[in-house]
Parts: sequence; structure tokens; C-alpha cells
Amino acid sequence: MPIIKSSDKRIKKLRRRLAKFEHICSGNLRSRSLVCGKKRCRCKGDPPALHGPYNYWSRRCKGRLVQKLLSPGQAEFVRKAIKNHRKIQQLLREWEEETAKNIEALR
Repeated sequence: MPIIKSSDKRIKKLRRRLAKFEHICSGNLRSRSLVCGKKRCRCKGDPPALHGPYNYWSRRCKGRLVQKLLSPGQAEFVRKAIKNHRKIQQLLREWEEETAKNIEALR
């Protein structure tokens, strides 16, 4: 069946693209500037000079929201891993569509 053969070729391409990823993680990366608790700190000035920015990684772990403070190097690593995760999710959606085409062609 020509539809299945062309679809299988696209699936093989998707599998090769998926094999190239090394690090992935889900979640969000946020940068925050904060006010501290000291009364005479510069962050309470006019205009305020907030502390930071601090990088926080938020994700779900066993159904709970987990947040972690990251160094700038860790934040860059997580940023790339999250980007990879999103690309992989897109490739998996494409793979699923190709599989559905194969199923339809088998009627």
C-alpha cells in the first residue's frame, strides 16, 4: 500500500530526529527579582533596586508542584532541556498522526 509506505518513511525520519536529543525536562523556567526583609535595604528605596534576578525551575513531580532555585549555568541547561522537551512533544504528535494514517489505510 503506497500510503503506508510513504507514512512509514516519515515515521523513520521522525525516529531519527528523536534519537538526536540528549537532555529533556518538562516544566517552566522563571526569572524573578525579589524584595528582602531588611528595613534599610536598597530594595526598599525609591525607586527600588530589587535583588536578583533569580532563576526558578517549576515542574510537577508525583502530582505536586516543585520549584528549585538555579544558578545561571543550571538555568541555561534547563532552558535547553525544556526546549528539547517541547520539540519532542511536537515530533510525537506528528508520529501519532502518521500512525493514524496507517490505521485508516488498513480498512
